[in-house]
Amino acid sequence: MKIHFIGIGGIGISGLAQYMHYKGHEVSGSDIKDTVITKKLRDMGITVSVPHNADAIDDQDLVIHSAIIRPDNPEVIAAKEKGIEVLARREALLKILDDKKVYSVAGAHGKSTTTAILTAIMEGSAIIGAESKAFGSNVRYDETNDLMIFEADESDGSFINSNPYCSIVINAEPEHMEYYDYNYDRFYDSYKTFIRKAPHKVLNAEDPFLATLKDEFNDATWLYPSEDITKIEFVLINDEPHTRFTLKDLGSFDVWGFGKHIAIDAALAILAANESMDIETIRQNLLNFKGIKKRFDIVGKENNSVIIDDYGHHPTEIKATFQSVKEYAELKGFEKITAIWQPHKYSRTIDNLDEFIKCFEGAEELIILPVWAAGETPRDIDFAEKFKHYNLTLADKLQRADNKITIVRGQEELKTLDNGLIIGFGAGDITYQIRGIA
Repeated sequence: MKIHFIGIGGIGISGLAQYMHYKGHEVSGSDIKDTVITKKLRDMGITVSVPHNADAIDDQDLVIHSAIIRPDNPEVIAAKEKGIEVLARREALLKILDDKKVYSVAGAHGKSTTTAILTAIMEGSAIIGAESKAFGSNVRYDETNDLMIFEADESDGSFINSNPYCSIVINAEPEHMEYYDYNYDRFYDSYKTFIRKAPHKVLNAEDPFLATLKDEFNDATWLYPSEDITKIEFVLINDEPHTRFTLKDLGSFDVWGFGKHIAIDAALAILAANESMDIETIRQNLLNFKGIKKRFDIVGKENNSVIIDDYGHHPTEIKATFQSVKEYAELKGFEKITAIWQPHKYSRTIDNLDEFIKCFEGAEELIILPVWAAGETPRDIDFAEKFKHYNLTLADKLQRADNKITIVRGQEELKTLDNGLIIGFGAGDITYQIRGIA
């Protein structure tokens, strides 16, 4: 089958495109600009055109597009004129995952980590919303196995169509409310539908919403983190951060990364895998997890400084990671922590501004970059006033050289960061800036 993906440079669509490529389909795609992802896809032999253009549509059998693609996109119009079936990602999942035994991971935050941990533990194919550092991709293909470990996305309601055999929910914190028209009943009902579809369920009993479902889903495996996860320690193994914890009566586990949230993610993955695997194999395979790109991702390390890139762009994520940063800094003997934040979307920033203000407590210095709009219309946010209790710098961009980061506003180089622990938060292009590949 010939399949064309519009928006192929996005992490979610790129995952589906790679998976279908591995299955033997003739895959092509397009996006508005070239990125690291589009280059990787071309290197795999996938044809990628930039920008969107009606000429990209020829004799394909199916066109799949990301959620942000509008009906007036020239490729959508061309495909419909040619009588080619056009599906949004959420609709396409019904076709792509229909023959798989899917372990589907959902939640406002933590799902990429949990999915990657489960991928380290279990065999089978996997589509993750981030690159696993264990195998250098967001996709693993295993033609010999009917298992699929899948990161399900609630942002466009597509997780409902992920054909879950096992639904794993880390949390159900309201997020992407613009898709749900700010209707909380609709948002929570989508989670109930997702859970109900799966014969096996692993749920976080201490999430405020999920806790209300214990009677409805009394057949689920429930994790009570405050009771079931004990003896949490943060340790360095070969100078790499690990969290050690005991889970229920199953013994002790080591997982890459720092933080109670990492222990929760790992515990949910362990309980999901334990439905079909013995615990000793799970314990050993857990050590295969080496973290995921852009999640507590150590991208520079010298004796007097460490640079970390983190995808966190929701207050809960940032708070959890920042607590881990403080633990890591203490173990490494760093006294100074500098946080660099690139807010992601005006809507998310404004909706959660009061919580974002609390995220960086303990940072000696906070640097805020311009909002990464992700296609949204700019709106006014007075960062200088709202974050005035921090040692604050408003900047335009970062420049990386060796293990030093220069902070730039306009044409002026404001300062250079070259000691202590430096962490950048955001889902936009801060990841390229902080890595020195912008």
